[in-house]
Amino acid sequence: FYVTAINKNAFKGCKKLKKITLGSKIKKIGKGAFKGIYKKATFKVPKKKLKKYKKLIKKAGAPKKSKITHK
Repeated sequence: FYVTAINKNAFKGCKKLKKITLGSKIKKIGKGAFKGIYKKATFKVPKKKLKKYKKLIKKAGAPKKSKITHK
């Protein structure tokens, strides 16, 4: 099974969430899904979808100091 969506508020307030790896099948990330996670969290995303995922992750409330890089 592949994860295709992350619902809103899914990881809200989870301070221990530091490393997130997203696959290429993600189509939707809900509002506030990453709000309140570790300030310097790192996101690893597929190289081909880096630009698209950056927008989705920022809209999902990721901290400003978090890094979004490709795998």
